[in-house]
Amino acid sequence: MSENLHRVKASELELKEKVVNIRRVAKVTKGGRTFSFSAIVVVGDGNGIVGHGLGKAREVQEAIAKGIDDAKKNLIKVPIHKGTIPHAVNGKFGAGKVLIKPASDGTGVLAGGPMRAVLESAGIHNVLAKSLGTGNAHNVIKATIAGLQLLREPATVSAQRHIPLTKVFKG
Repeated sequence: MSENLHRVKASELELKEKVVNIRRVAKVTKGGRTFSFSAIVVVGDGNGIVGHGLGKAREVQEAIAKGIDDAKKNLIKVPIHKGTIPHAVNGKFGAGKVLIKPASDGTGVLAGGPMRAVLESAGIHNVLAKSLGTGNAHNVIKATIAGLQLLREPATVSAQRHIPLTKVFKG
């Protein structure tokens, strides 16, 4: 599926930011160590739009600001049906593998760390998710977003199969 199909513009959206991970990194030079910070940020409007970004700078606040700017450039639209996702999906990026399943009303977001931030920012309220690969926050976030990009609306699937939606999906 084409990546541009899900892309969204950041203007005219009210986005909330979540800082997922801040790391202090050191560069060793002849004069000693130079410390800087990297911040992984997830932004979303809570209504099906979510994005992630990475910012690096000498100060934490500057790194977060850069991460937010980067996240606003990488927004995607996620189909949400009755507070959950339409179907189960596997996402993969590098060594990061995730499994995301729809859940019944009242379940909540059962996901760990970085995945929880992405799913809550997207506005998904009931979902079961498991990280199966690496624990690296950056790869888990990218795998989660890759999985969410694979989601398809029930109306789109029924149109492709030439079956009326009322026959397949009542609700």
